[in-house]
Amino acid sequence: MIKNIKHLLSFIIFIKLSSGILFAQIQNEATPVENISVADGFDVELLFTVPKDKLGSWVNLCLDDKNRIIASDQFGGLYRFEVPPKGKTLKENAIEKVPANIRAANGLLWAFDSLYVAVNDYEKKMDSGVYRLTDSNGDDQLDKVEKLRGMQARGDHGVHALILSPDKKSIYLITGNNTTPVEANRSRVPMDWGEDHLLPRMPDGRGHNRDRLAPAGIIYKMSPDGKDWEIVSSGYRNIFDGGFNADGELFTYDADMEYDFNTPWYRPTRICHVTSGSMYGWRNGTGKRPEFYPDTLPPVVNIGPGSPTGVTFGYGAKFPPKYQKAMFILDWSWGKIYAIHMKPDGGTYFGKKETFITGSPLPVTDAIIHPGDGAMYFAIGGRKVQSGLYRVSYTGKGNTDPISMKPQVNELASLRHKLEDLHIGEHPKALELAWPHTAHPDRFVRWAALMAVQRLPVDKWASKALQEKDPSKRVHLLLTLAKAGGIDPFHRIPNDPPVDQKMGKEIISSLTKIKWDKLTVNEKLALVRAFQVSLVRFGKPGLELEQKIIDQLEPHFPSQKFELNWLLCETLSFLEAQSTAQKAITLLLKAPTQEEQMEYARSLRTLKHGWNKKLRTDYFNWFHKAANYRGGASFSKFIEFIKNDALASLDEQDKKDLAPILNKKTVVQSPAEMMAKAMSGRTFVKQWKLEELSKAASKGLSQRNFQSGRKMFAAGGCFACHRFGNEGGMTGPDLTGSGGRYSPHDLLEQIMYPSKEINEQFVPTFIEMNNGDFHTGVVVNLNQNKVVINTDLYNPNQRTNVDRTEIKNMGPSTVSPMPPGLLNMMKEGEVMDLLAYILSGGDPEHKFF
Repeated sequence: MIKNIKHLLSFIIFIKLSSGILFAQIQNEATPVENISVADGFDVELLFTVPKDKLGSWVNLCLDDKNRIIASDQFGGLYRFEVPPKGKTLKENAIEKVPANIRAANGLLWAFDSLYVAVNDYEKKMDSGVYRLTDSNGDDQLDKVEKLRGMQARGDHGVHALILSPDKKSIYLITGNNTTPVEANRSRVPMDWGEDHLLPRMPDGRGHNRDRLAPAGIIYKMSPDGKDWEIVSSGYRNIFDGGFNADGELFTYDADMEYDFNTPWYRPTRICHVTSGSMYGWRNGTGKRPEFYPDTLPPVVNIGPGSPTGVTFGYGAKFPPKYQKAMFILDWSWGKIYAIHMKPDGGTYFGKKETFITGSPLPVTDAIIHPGDGAMYFAIGGRKVQSGLYRVSYTGKGNTDPISMKPQVNELASLRHKLEDLHIGEHPKALELAWPHTAHPDRFVRWAALMAVQRLPVDKWASKALQEKDPSKRVHLLLTLAKAGGIDPFHRIPNDPPVDQKMGKEIISSLTKIKWDKLTVNEKLALVRAFQVSLVRFGKPGLELEQKIIDQLEPHFPSQKFELNWLLCETLSFLEAQSTAQKAITLLLKAPTQEEQMEYARSLRTLKHGWNKKLRTDYFNWFHKAANYRGGASFSKFIEFIKNDALASLDEQDKKDLAPILNKKTVVQSPAEMMAKAMSGRTFVKQWKLEELSKAASKGLSQRNFQSGRKMFAAGGCFACHRFGNEGGMTGPDLTGSGGRYSPHDLLEQIMYPSKEINEQFVPTFIEMNNGDFHTGVVVNLNQNKVVINTDLYNPNQRTNVDRTEIKNMGPSTVSPMPPGLLNMMKEGEVMDLLAYILSGGDPEHKFF
């Protein structure tokens, strides 16, 4: 629970002169604590406002061997200082500049009697890469600079954090997807990289990272002398920092492309468990792998929209036990510090987020726990915005005794570790040890086993995989074999050997013999994905085998699961299965969310067979409807790309027959009109009271109608703002786990009285300008004196730029952007269906149904 503090921020000091005229003088100060909310029992102090013209804007903090803080200016050098006593502020004359000729540090680590620095220089005044700073003459000044490894990086997502390994023998380096991979001595991730797009690639609509291919976003392990490098994990986008928990497990905080909001391929910012050989599926444009893909790994917890910066665990803090164990993650653009509370969950962990600190604006960059006073120190800054240093202390009455740091490893985690030992070096029994676990129900254990197999020479296990009798193992092994034995066309180089089409045909032939009904849903996903990767890596196998794939998959399309429909529709479209157009258009027209509709439209864009005039008309009519959908900055461009590909698939006669619909003028509607359309045909039922609906729900949410609940979720506009499963908007709280947070009564109260208690992550900000203008929205970005706010919760791309120097008042709004009265056009039974749908997490097998 966030405690209520005075919510008023003023950047203006009014000075009354003798003439009675008022002048405005801008305060060059960091965000005052009056505009910061913190968890109950904690206190925040503003210790220092960083003078931009002298000390820059701070983005990294670390402790040296004497527990002094070292801070880095994003576009300048390093500074060192002692922390001030409780209740005291930091004075500028107590800060000394580190004399070493170093700049643009995005990562700092004191280890092995040295300061390791990861340089990511936007201005190209110094080579990016990893450096080591030492004291050359014993005068307690870091003056010697040694470049351990130069690296190429551009802009954001470059060379980032440095983290000491749990055994204190090596260093982990985090790099974003704008860092060119460097040669490593070895890799735990199999190096048969691939984009693996079955349908034509669709890069970002605005050109961002169009040419950046896998591998990207790599985490390395390096020796202290910088000579030995190992690839540990890859597939990230914007990872800036990470941390090890007491069990010795590494976690990082990654962000996907905000331009992709409200598309099916958007993935929220998330906490990823960095296991040996893990790959988290980043690809540019539409190609990123959703978490249900079997050839990627799922997050520990989805966070929501954000811009990841610093990460630290609470170990050593004089905080209550749950906060000592917590992973603290910093969100720069939304001004949040979250506490992530994790528990072991099989071979990985399950996490829940808590907003620990929030402010507006509060561009948090890094945080550390100081062993001396047990307080957290965090900085705001970056991109030349006003920087500051803060201290967070626990002042409550709870127990703050140090927690045990003894590792707690369960049976499945122990099994995963044994399999991960097979990822390095030569192990004569690797195949024997890994094979039994290649269909393990735990995804992280299964991944460890499959990676142990994939790194072995293909000729040692291909035949065994093709003849595997257990269908559960065979689908996963043949997906792995397709990657190990084939070459993605995007990654071919001149000296590559020709593709072994015989192996591709053997893989597909083996897959077609698997009985669909013998597989679980996840194994069906692996089966279809194995077909896809085989077709990408080896090419089409010939008409006979292609027809066998169609015969196997077509009867099961459509499925009850959107995830299966996603893969089935893509695959059958690629193979030009005759019934695909009719089935997919039916799904598209019935789909309640724009994400589902967009995915079917994307899969159909190159399909040439199985159409008739009505199906084509329905398809191109959808583009008029989609013109009114809202999403991130690239959203409309992606719709345009899909339509252009669809038009290119038409012959001249098709274009002539469809001329009326192709030439029809698109009518763009306002969000209010779209909401009204979603509720069209519905009439006012009654002004519902909380008590009567709560009483109805208390009788038991049983025998409810799942499809009706989903329809009401869409009709109420919920998908426009709220994430639910793999779908929905990002401007409201994620509702997927509502069943674990709310009773039916509490959920009804949230819906009916949205301003009573606004989720702290999504509290809008009010801004009053000097000229009398008012703005209300969510702060989503900052750059020097520019504040960017999202002013329309139905349209994440609707943004307004505000000049901070012209702001009179700014603070959290007490009015929720969510409108009241959403239930007044629903009958009682429909409201109950809606509650059941939300509280079940969208599970049609839940007892409510």
